Amino acid sequence: MNLLLPVFKLQLTRYLRAPATYLSIAMFLALSTTLGLDTLGLLEQNSSDLQNFFEWHPWLYLLLIPALSIQLWTDEQQTGLSELLKLLPVSSAELVIGKFLAAWTVVALTLALTFPLVVMVNMLGTVDNSVIAAQYLVSGLLAASYLSIGCFMCALSHQRLLTSVLTLSLLLTISGLSSVLDALEHQAPIWIVESLTALSPLIRFGMIDHGALALHDMLYFISLTIALLAATTIVLNYKKS
Repeated sequence: MNLLLPVFKLQLTRYLRAPATYLSIAMFLALSTTLGLDTLGLLEQNSSDLQNFFEWHPWLYLLLIPALSIQLWTDEQQTGLSELLKLLPVSSAELVIGKFLAAWTVVALTLALTFPLVVMVNMLGTVDNSVIAAQYLVSGLLAASYLSIGCFMCALSHQRLLTSVLTLSLLLTISGLSSVLDALEHQAPIWIVESLTALSPLIRFGMIDHGALALHDMLYFISLTIALLAATTIVLNYKKS
């Protein structure tokens, strides 16, 4: 893993130089701020967290995650990064992990830019900041699982339009799975519904009520992320061979 840091720095630099990155972040912040200001009304009901604000994050990530994902692999020919990487003894695992960490860093910075909302909430009422911190952590883990899905999809094809459509479609399917399960609740065997529920990142995210972290839910997000990154590494090794 000697070249993990250089890969991370190169990918992060690409993000910082890409106008699409700033556009996606701006859209995420604009919508999250609008929803966050509406959430402030919850303080009148003695709310101690930002649950209604964070419950929109799975949908807001549909604007941010695909835009970050398609920059992981599809732009390497234009930027010359692929030629540089060919000169270095870099492994597929280093590429995948380094690129993923760079994308996750952008997401973390985006979440950090919503911090003024936390300051405003503290000024307007009494809140439990430990709960809010837990909600940020869970949101970051959800973003990691979404990014790992996008990373895997983009490794399958370097066609920008195709990967954009596939990634967004898959994330939309995952996000809308809860509605499908509600419709199947009385139509399908209970074991099918429970199995699908256990596999859905969005439903797991919703189970974490008011920032109460459950170890098995955290391990689920971490395991899903690691599994998809491992699958991405296998795809890249197969293409190299």
